[in-house]
Amino acid sequence: MDTKTLYFDHIAPRRVKQRRAKRYYWDDITKHCAYFIQEDSSVLEIGCGTGELLNDINARRKVGIDFSEGMIREARQQFPDLELHVMKAEDLRFDEKFDLIILSNLIGYLDDIQEVLKQLHKVCHSQTKIIITYYSFLWEPVLKFGEMIGYKTKTPPQNWLSLAEIAALLELSGFSVYRNTRRMIFPVYIPLLSELFNNILAKLPLIRMLCINNFTFARPAAVRSGEAAKEYTVSVVIPARNESGNIENAITRIPAMGKHTEIIFIEGNSTDDTWTRILDVQKKYAATHDIKVAQVQQRGKNNAVRKGFGMATGDILMILDADLTVAPEDLPKFYDVIASGKADFVNGSRLVYRMDKHAMRTINLAGNKFFSMAFTFLLDQRFKDTLCGTKVIFRKDYQRLAANRRFFGDFDPFGDFDLLFGAHKLNLCIVELPIHYRRRLYGSTNISRFRHGLVLFRMCIFAARKIKFI
Repeated sequence: MDTKTLYFDHIAPRRVKQRRAKRYYWDDITKHCAYFIQEDSSVLEIGCGTGELLNDINARRKVGIDFSEGMIREARQQFPDLELHVMKAEDLRFDEKFDLIILSNLIGYLDDIQEVLKQLHKVCHSQTKIIITYYSFLWEPVLKFGEMIGYKTKTPPQNWLSLAEIAALLELSGFSVYRNTRRMIFPVYIPLLSELFNNILAKLPLIRMLCINNFTFARPAAVRSGEAAKEYTVSVVIPARNESGNIENAITRIPAMGKHTEIIFIEGNSTDDTWTRILDVQKKYAATHDIKVAQVQQRGKNNAVRKGFGMATGDILMILDADLTVAPEDLPKFYDVIASGKADFVNGSRLVYRMDKHAMRTINLAGNKFFSMAFTFLLDQRFKDTLCGTKVIFRKDYQRLAANRRFFGDFDPFGDFDLLFGAHKLNLCIVELPIHYRRRLYGSTNISRFRHGLVLFRMCIFAARKIKFI
């Protein structure tokens, strides 16, 4: 394909900035990509055209390439602060790795999509994320009609791919897809009408299948070798309130993981002798275990987890509820998933295997299923169990999450939603790991089902405005 053809098809609509109806389509693509970009990220856009998307995002480092000298020349004149290169996507030449790579409405024009995707490995590190935007083939008749009446510039024939076909090409090229999103069913700007269709109706089940823009999120699928996966240190944080009878069992049952495992007990507002038991156990196992302890005065598991994560020195942070309903012996499974590079965040799922009798009350089970469906809708990713207490994240990612915490509000009593919403905003690859849910052998639950359930529901409503209906 010649440069002129690609220019008028892929770039010309962006240039008519003074006409909001033309700009509206491209602004929404930029808006969705920018949502997942952190200020400390390095971003590479392949097929950057005249640079509007790169210019409008907020990132530490922004680099763009395009094979057209004319477009790069124009981009440099318009945005002199951007780093732009004339370069073919089939022959990437960089000595650095990027945190995020964007291919915006590009793959339909590539002669060899798989070869371009393979080239991306040259500029990927193990946690690089890729965003591919592409408009749905269902819109071809509408787009052709727009060309016929002169509203849209005529386009050359291109590859029409479904989300499944894009995912298959990514898999063949050594990447795995962890999320797909659809946006926009009214690609022109008419005040109020556009907001109604695109910010509300386009987000609803079934209707969203009619959206014009598809977004595919992927990451390198290559996993670390067995030896490399052992290089991390681990911190296991155990929030404990009225759990005296479980403290020593937690210590004796937690396996060693990675290069080193530290255990951090955080006690808060117990009415039994939990704190005394923690101190006794710390002293008893001082020669064989690295045990840290602390207390919090504020109520809520979330406060205990934050205290423990703040004290942690491990590369990987884990939460283990002191009731031991998730077996400590299962923690190495979480370690293997995140250390091997298969995920950035691992969430336990208690609702796959048959659980012990009386392990979870019927009303709790119903609540878990409701919130699982809510999260699946909000985050465009299937969730089976959002309230499992065992969650695992890299410490460096948690520190970024904590710095961005105010975005979703700060009223989650348990921390589960706080971590899941935060991981989504960081564009982390979230994977659920099925585990067995055991019956509590000591004590009783600290959860107020209705009061805490209302708080979590309120947080979902608040997050919907921050994630879905924007």
